[in-house]
Amino acid sequence: MDRRELKVIFMGTPEFAGTNLKALIENGFNVVLALCQPDKPVGRKHILTAPPVKVLAQENGIEVYQPDTLRTEDALNRLKECEPDLIVTAAYGKILPKAILDLPVYGCINCHGSLLPARRGASPVQRAILEGDKVTGVTFMKMDVGMDTGDIIDEVEVDIDPNEHTESLMNRLAEASAAKLPEIIDRWVSGELTATEQDDSKATSCPPIMPEEGEFNWTQDAADIHNRVRALSSWPGAFVMKDDKKLKVLDSEVVSDDDGLIPEELKNTEPGTVVKAKGENLIVKCGRGFLKVKELQQPGGKRLNARDCAHNFAAGKPII
Repeated sequence: MDRRELKVIFMGTPEFAGTNLKALIENGFNVVLALCQPDKPVGRKHILTAPPVKVLAQENGIEVYQPDTLRTEDALNRLKECEPDLIVTAAYGKILPKAILDLPVYGCINCHGSLLPARRGASPVQRAILEGDKVTGVTFMKMDVGMDTGDIIDEVEVDIDPNEHTESLMNRLAEASAAKLPEIIDRWVSGELTATEQDDSKATSCPPIMPEEGEFNWTQDAADIHNRVRALSSWPGAFVMKDDKKLKVLDSEVVSDDDGLIPEELKNTEPGTVVKAKGENLIVKCGRGFLKVKELQQPGGKRLNARDCAHNFAAGKPII
């Protein structure tokens, strides 16, 4: 079927989804409706803000639908009116009921940010970084009523840089997905691709990130703290508590004691002790290894690069 004749409903909300929608638009697909989450208050002033998918769809003359839930007759009827040939989802944030899954002629394809069956759920990118994965990717999946349990159509692998944060990895996954999605749709509709059942015995889940998951302790390994910083820097931020004071670490790097940066007399000091505080080097002893704090936010303060505040700390003293 010609791309211009294939009636596609797209469902997605954040930038990851917007990148995939843009690929469909630029490659000539007939997107007849875009669904996304309702506008939400953003920032300290709680300004009602449209999600990226809505903005992009409206810029390209695509009708937008933002239901609070898909489990109503009104939602089902609205989608039925479009007579979709295919539904494509990417980080939409809602599970599609069976009545909607059964609507399109060619089913529903989801672009999921992990190599399924690993990391099913709401936070696959954050969890991959948090747990120190070296490789992740995007899975193109035929959706069913479960949480990321549908049969696998295809996938693309993406390496994770050891100092990469969630936002950067999310962008690269979106680009990898968008580059392959048009071809996947063409081959799926033409019958060239078949879907393979997932091995449920290898499945892992990744529930939504909770605010308290940002907390760490200096007695942990430097690599584990670094992964928490990378995974959660956008939200909620990695932080350490001392009494009622919170110190956020927003960017970091693991430092080896062989790098010549750490004074010999401080190599075996207590975790949480500053071992270097000069120029761009604000280095803290951890339970195992050393963490170079590159960006931080002190209690009641603003975000600062280490080079702008390292002089406020003293080697041999606790960081907080």
